[in-house]
Amino acid sequence: MTVSSYPSRRRVLQTGAMGLAGLSLGACGNAGSRPLLSSDTHPSDYPTVQAVRYMGDLLREETGGRLDIRIYAGGQLGSERDTLEITSFGGLDLNRVNLAPMNAIEPMTLIPSLPFLFSSTEHMRQSLDGPVGDAILQSLVPHNLVGLCFYDSGERSFYNTRQPIRTPEDMEGMKIRVQNSDLYVSMIRALGADATPMSLGEVYQSLVQGVIDGAENNWPSYETGRHFEAAPYYSLTRHVMAPEVLVMSLSRWNKLSEADQELVVNAAKESVPFMRSLWDERVEGAKTRLLAAGIEANEVDDLSAFQQRMEPVWDQFITSSQQQALVEQVQQIGRDLETRS
Repeated sequence: MTVSSYPSRRRVLQTGAMGLAGLSLGACGNAGSRPLLSSDTHPSDYPTVQAVRYMGDLLREETGGRLDIRIYAGGQLGSERDTLEITSFGGLDLNRVNLAPMNAIEPMTLIPSLPFLFSSTEHMRQSLDGPVGDAILQSLVPHNLVGLCFYDSGERSFYNTRQPIRTPEDMEGMKIRVQNSDLYVSMIRALGADATPMSLGEVYQSLVQGVIDGAENNWPSYETGRHFEAAPYYSLTRHVMAPEVLVMSLSRWNKLSEADQELVVNAAKESVPFMRSLWDERVEGAKTRLLAAGIEANEVDDLSAFQQRMEPVWDQFITSSQQQALVEQVQQIGRDLETRS
């Protein structure tokens, strides 16, 4: 068999998508009556999964059960990259994904991922709840996706096995795990460290074995992955506050009536404060437990020293006038918040 005769990855994903839709149709009769199929790599009790479940509750109540959501949580349907492709093909109806796999297909999604763009969680939420967020969600349509809403993914900070990080110089030579994102790789390199892309599931063992010296994530992920056991120094840089996004297949969206489309959008928007309440509670709980467990958390001495190193990173990835205009809007929102406070 020649190499060219092997099925392409796209063909495999298309086949999987058709199989998933076929199973659902077999159980529910036809596409019009079946529930919306939703994927999430997070476990069933995670705030994003609970938020989509809440969205389904709202839709059932509004339509007398005519619209419903069936959730496949815990990565049952594969990685975010794969399920994102399946969603764009129409084999999945809804999908909660991190912005990192979106960065490669849509430049506008790079904006919320920019290091040190947001000064606080409030700044991030106000920016994405308004016209800036709407413009980024709208940019997904050419990719056969309808952006419904953003969910929080926390304030990401650095943790490592060696020492507290107080200045960029403290990171010199460290091997830091990042998501598979060119933007994150460039960010780590700009700080003088060595970027090591790997899946989240590999981080704990890599920390224990010394393959990497550290990583970066939010309080809950630092706890649930048990990374704190090997890397007890948690330095509060809060360098990225990139959200997660709930998307819908454009093909499924187009099969809905305008009234049902409005119901789906409204239910998604209503699920956001529900998710944030669960998330905030989860963050505070993780922080309390980790500090009690003896991890060493520290603020950095001069955040501007980190921010200044990001200028070439921003220049590398923010290249269009549309991107620049949205970045300026986000910065103005931050200035307005600072003035009011």
